[in-house]
Order: sequence, then structure tokens, then C-alpha cells
Amino acid sequence: MIVGFTGSRKGMTAPQRVTVDWLLAELQPTLVLHGDCVGADVDFHKLALARKININVHPGIELGDPRRAGCEGYMLCHAVRPFWKRNRDIVNSCVALIAVSRSENEELRSGTWATVRYARKLKRSIYVVYPGGRIGKEN
Repeated sequence: MIVGFTGSRKGMTAPQRVTVDWLLAELQPTLVLHGDCVGADVDFHKLALARKININVHPGIELGDPRRAGCEGYMLCHAVRPFWKRNRDIVNSCVALIAVSRSENEELRSGTWATVRYARKLKRSIYVVYPGGRIGKEN
């Protein structure tokens, strides 16, 4: 199973890290995808590496930009594409999406929530992990 990931540049809370790690154990993906941004992508990358899960990155910015994490240990790094396009690439390529929200409510001007809305359109399984670690499952 291929699992995509999206989250805030502010990173995950401690409860979110625990929940996302649990989700990785439950879903047992063969491949995970993320955008190689600072924050939550780095947290997710470390969890996937610790579980020895194959990782592909879909960067939205060039190396050297302070928003780019420059994660190492992935299988494949896709071409740089604008954020909204790379987020759609991740959703188009996955069966399930893990989304780490920085609030308890859906936000209109949020890349994470825009990615969730696109995943809804494609009827992907979606696991929204809220700041306290609670999971909202869709599809």
C-alpha cells in the first residue's frame, strides 16, 4: 500500500507523532510519499525511516530554500513542482493519505487542508491526525 503524507511546516505535536507512528504500524505501507518540507514532513520521514519503509519525496521547492528539508534516505526524489501540483501528485499516487492538522478545525487557506479536500474528491482513505492525537477517518 502507498501512503501519502501532508502536514504543517510547524511540525507535529508529540501526540501526533505517537499517532502517526501507530498508523504506520497499522497500515503497513510498502511506500510513503511526502513533500520534503521542514516541519511535519521531517517528523514523518524520521518515523518512516525508523520503520524501514521506502520513501519517495515530492519537493515543492529547490534545495537551498529554507522551507526545503533536504531529507536523506529516500528511494526517489521527484522533480520540483509548485506546492499545489506536488500535493496533487502525492494524492494521485497514494491509496491513503495521512494529514496532520495544526488545529481542530478545517482551514480554508491551508495547503494541508487543500490536499485533504483533493483526496476527498478522489475518494482516498484519509486519516486526519489532530493536535491532541485524535484520528478523524474518512472514506
